[in-house]
Amino acid sequence: MTPVRRFLKICMQYQKQFKTLEPKQLQRVTLGMHVSTGKPRSPATPLPLYLFPVASPLVSVCNVCAISAMMMKSAKVSPFSFRVLLFLYFVIVSAPVAKSTACGVGGGDGEDVSCVAPPVVKKSERRSLASSEYGEITAAKVGDGTKGGSYHLQFITLEPNALFLPVLLHADMVFFVQTGGGRLSWTDEDPDEDELRRMTLRRGDSYRLRPGTVFFIQSNLEPDRQKLRIYAIFATSNSDLREPPTGPYSSILDLLLGFDKNVLQAAFEVPEEVIEEITSGTQPPAIVHGVPWSKRTLREIDAQFMKAILGSRGYSMFDVNNKKEKTKLYNIFKEDPDVKNCNGWSTTVTRRKLNALRGSDFGIFMVNLTTGSMMGPHWNPMATEIVTVLQGRGMVRVVCSSMANEKECKNARYRVEEGDVFAVPRYHPMAQISFNNDTFVFAGFTTASRRNHPQFLAGKSSVLQTLDKQVLASSFNVPNSTIDRLLAPQRESIILACTSCAEEEERILQEEIQKGRDEAREREEAAARRREEEARREEAARKKEEEEARKREEERRKEEEEEAREREEQEAREREEEKREEEEKRREKEEARRREEEKREEEATREREEEARKREEEARQRKEGERRKEEEGTRETEEEQAQEEEERKQEEVKREEEERQEEEGEGQVEAAFKAMREELMRRTRREGVWA
Repeated sequence: MTPVRRFLKICMQYQKQFKTLEPKQLQRVTLGMHVSTGKPRSPATPLPLYLFPVASPLVSVCNVCAISAMMMKSAKVSPFSFRVLLFLYFVIVSAPVAKSTACGVGGGDGEDVSCVAPPVVKKSERRSLASSEYGEITAAKVGDGTKGGSYHLQFITLEPNALFLPVLLHADMVFFVQTGGGRLSWTDEDPDEDELRRMTLRRGDSYRLRPGTVFFIQSNLEPDRQKLRIYAIFATSNSDLREPPTGPYSSILDLLLGFDKNVLQAAFEVPEEVIEEITSGTQPPAIVHGVPWSKRTLREIDAQFMKAILGSRGYSMFDVNNKKEKTKLYNIFKEDPDVKNCNGWSTTVTRRKLNALRGSDFGIFMVNLTTGSMMGPHWNPMATEIVTVLQGRGMVRVVCSSMANEKECKNARYRVEEGDVFAVPRYHPMAQISFNNDTFVFAGFTTASRRNHPQFLAGKSSVLQTLDKQVLASSFNVPNSTIDRLLAPQRESIILACTSCAEEEERILQEEIQKGRDEAREREEAAARRREEEARREEAARKKEEEEARKREEERRKEEEEEAREREEQEAREREEEKREEEEKRREKEEARRREEEKREEEATREREEEARKREEEARQRKEGERRKEEEGTRETEEEQAQEEEERKQEEVKREEEERQEEEGEGQVEAAFKAMREELMRRTRREGVWA
């Protein structure tokens, strides 16, 4: 049978399985809408023609492959295209599902080295990444007190019969199942592993998935089961549990959304309407309703589907009757604890117990303290602990190194309860204590699953037991007898009885909190007093400044008035000077005009006199006799004219003299006038004599 026929056969079998569902169940699987029209789908519509949201990943794969197979059958496309299609479906991803804040309790996309995450994150402080009626995903970002030392944890809760849709891991994922059950299915990047592996999850199971793994989780279908709760940490590398800088994983559902439609059409070799129908659909949430299967189990259909993809190769590894699994989980509750007594028990999961941890430095642990008990004071020389409280409540005491910077590291007490997360860096002594009326159960992850041997300060396993007593006495500056009394009564080794210790720690914590509040109040009051004093000083300074400003303003106003007055005086002087200069220029012009007029008058007078002499000479030559007769008349006429002219000239000279006297106030005009008058009189007399 050809690969195309095998694909079509398997997809038709998927169709038959869907036809057994009720219409409401079918609408849940298909989200009840046609991706292009938005109208409710009919159950009779051929299902492979629609690309479902991945209610079951294999259903979506079948739909994609069915479309490819139908296109190959109708358009005679090369059978190689369906392998390319499947490869792109599982490998190409574009956008992360879960993103978080840069330095919030929910983690971040990138690590901000300038930001220090808190060492304790309360359950109420978790950041919600995804939520629907079928479950939710929350995240916490907890720090070990160093810059960049933050750890990203996620808490996945699935309702019964719910499905966590496929994602591609960007980082190592180590997880622990707190409650409920379900099934984990995954494929990884191992070239020697072509199978879709799966395992059943139960309470207490733990496992590790590597980067590049595509996985999905489905909770048990029976609605009366508990919720499936999974606690997971995502690591940068196989030896570093710190938060990955690119986000923990990406959604397979974003496969097509990050590419241009033309690119998708060329890659899938399908018509444009198919790509349009796929890209215009509504993206479902990260957790959806699970798909019930009535005839055959999902395991059988998965196996048959993968056989169709791989052909005869790998048939044995998908044999549903082959009960031997290559991968195994480790269940904490099914194995004997490492330490157990009447005060509680403790167990650690290392690479020797869980093969999936091989090649990494990760570890998982769980501690169950009965009432009034304590995990003895100890420190981890090689590991940082990232802890989640599973049940009850308790107190955690963390002590800093004596060489640590007091500003960056301080001794701390934490009161934690179910759902809280806290971190303890290595070399920091710690103790976890339960209350007298409640147990204290917690589990967590460590950064070293080997070569890490916790060092205890008390109990039979105390590191103090291995040291010389005299050296201890010198270190504590006490007698040897005191050291003997200190170490002699220790019977238990790791988990110790500690009645009312948590209550005492809580009391001290409350006192410290109250002291801190009192100190904060005192600091606030002192700050308020300082602010009031500062306000008074500022008010006094303000008043002084206002007074100085007023004085400066008054001085400035006076200066401006003085400057204005000086400017006015200067302008008045300038105007007076300009007026004087203009008057001087006017007088000069008037004087020049007068001299010009006098010159013209003198010339006119000389011309008239010359003309008169010529006429007289001519008249004397023509008529000697007549001249004598007319001489009297002429002389009288000339005298009258000369007198009139003299009067006119005198009047003119007088007027000019008056003007000159008025303008210059000097007597030069009068003298000139007199001289001119005398000159005119002399000329007149001479003319009279000549006549």
